[in-house]
Amino acid sequence: MISINDIKSPIKKEIKEFEKRFQSSINTQVSLLNIITKFVLHRKGKQIRPMFVLLSSKMLGEISDSTYVAASLIELLHTATLIHDDVIDDSYERRNFFSINALWKSKIAVLMGDYLLAQGLLISVENKEYELLEIVSKAVKEMSEGELLQIHKSRNLDLTENEYFEIIRKKTASLIATCTACGAKSTKPNNDEIVKKMHLFGEKAGIAFQIKDDLFDYTSNNSIGKPRGNDIKEKKLTLPLIYSLQNSTNSERNNILKKLGNTKSHKNSVEQIISFVKEKEGDTYSIQMMEKYKDEALELIKDFPENESKQSLIKLVEFTIKRKN
Repeated sequence: MISINDIKSPIKKEIKEFEKRFQSSINTQVSLLNIITKFVLHRKGKQIRPMFVLLSSKMLGEISDSTYVAASLIELLHTATLIHDDVIDDSYERRNFFSINALWKSKIAVLMGDYLLAQGLLISVENKEYELLEIVSKAVKEMSEGELLQIHKSRNLDLTENEYFEIIRKKTASLIATCTACGAKSTKPNNDEIVKKMHLFGEKAGIAFQIKDDLFDYTSNNSIGKPRGNDIKEKKLTLPLIYSLQNSTNSERNNILKKLGNTKSHKNSVEQIISFVKEKEGDTYSIQMMEKYKDEALELIKDFPENESKQSLIKLVEFTIKRKN
């Protein structure tokens, strides 16, 4: 299994510099905010998005101040969206930790998310990084559209495979694409073709990343921080189930959709839906599609310079689809 430390090797020094700058960007004199920001820093996670920014930049040239601004801006945005998501979903746990709204209630969590978004805007404007801000702002718009589209379609339980890919392209892949595009922009500011290519690379890698995340719903591993069957309980149609429903009889489809609507009152419905997906090989199909998008992503960077950062970027993409959590 590829390790995060191995992936970080070419940017070990730069990751430390990023952490210092990121911490500085969320410092505040407001005591309550300061307590919460320390909690946020303590739960920093794998830092996948800053790694995408830094490795993309270093593969193409030298990491600059613009690269650090991009990494900090994206991490501020990502953290803010996670906080807001927990409020929207009434989630009191994230990756085996209490969520901010569990500890400080929803009102404070929303304000904390707003604060981080504002800090992201400020560091962009203060450093006159308007082009990076434009790239990131487009991602925020797409993420919101993707979330709203998913909510709308989930109500009717009629999500198609094409709609699913459009949702995850907007909700998840747009932010990974922003990481790789901003990394490229910070190093090759005047080369729009490279920036576009890196954006598409990140988008395809991000789609593979999200399919992997959706597959966790059908795994028996309960140590991932995302409970087995969680999407099913929330009536979210993801690729394994969509494919299975598309390849079933009308009777089977109606039966599963009925169970999907009754997961809260009938606990065994979740396991029956998981068994149905495995029987119809929805999980196998999803793995194939995940590998397809991963391969398409790596094909896009094959002609870029061969260096340690490129190899780590390839490993990072591989890691996102082989991770256990």
